[in-house]
Amino acid sequence: MDPKPVAVSKITVPQILERKLRGEKITALTAYDYPTARLVDEAGIDILLVGDSLAQVVLGYDSTVPVTAGEMLHHLRAARRGVHRALVVADLPFGSYHLGEREALKTSLRFIKEGGADAIKIEGGRKRARMVRRMVNAEIPVMGHIGLTPQSIHRMGGYTVQGRTLESASELLADAQALEDAGVFALVLEAIPRELAAMITRRLRIPTIGIGAGPDCDGQILVFHDLAGLTFEHSAKFVRHYANLSRDLHEALVQFRDDVVEGRYPTDEESYHFPAAGLEQFEKEFSGRPMPG
Repeated sequence: MDPKPVAVSKITVPQILERKLRGEKITALTAYDYPTARLVDEAGIDILLVGDSLAQVVLGYDSTVPVTAGEMLHHLRAARRGVHRALVVADLPFGSYHLGEREALKTSLRFIKEGGADAIKIEGGRKRARMVRRMVNAEIPVMGHIGLTPQSIHRMGGYTVQGRTLESASELLADAQALEDAGVFALVLEAIPRELAAMITRRLRIPTIGIGAGPDCDGQILVFHDLAGLTFEHSAKFVRHYANLSRDLHEALVQFRDDVVEGRYPTDEESYHFPAAGLEQFEKEFSGRPMPG
């Protein structure tokens, strides 16, 4: 059976907000290049995040910290070309907003004007509220991100679940409210207890997008490479592998190598031929003649 066609009308920020009011789940995935973004978009995913996770899954860094705004912009442009429907959100990478609001605005404007992003995402809670408010006042839609914030790995001491104590849960509740008050249109909740995510989701008017935060959020996001089985490291508990492309691609690459070595590729049917009408003359003219030069 052919897949059901997906409507191509452009997803907007107001439509994402309306999803929560209607109780409709929101889907989101990362993508970092044209073919992946096109596949994600054509599948009908609502939000496409050009995430700083590309630092690890595409560029091979140990964390998201080293990736630069220039590298992010390069991948954002490529992904944007593959999108017609999804809302394109771009991560502000580590260091691009830590020197103040002016630097944050400058990077955000580049991502929107040069990269084609529809919105940007920034990590952090109450300490980012003033910056978020400044961006929103500058007509830049902002998605928030609290809980496990990968750019804070050095402070957190690793990729650990957040909000497991009453004190830390209270802090995250305050962060969520502060970001909503500052004007974010949606909030990513990463690696926090399901019960806490459900409480934040109930209290906020804006949608929550979970990743390792349980099923009660208004939407869910995964890293494309995790979903597709294209990562080489241990996966987090919340990751569901919908495919195993690492295995499939490995088998294909080994088969190609063997076919070439054994002379099975290319076949005569996979080769171009000199026109039959001139083949005899070609062989007479060039057979035995040394190569020019």
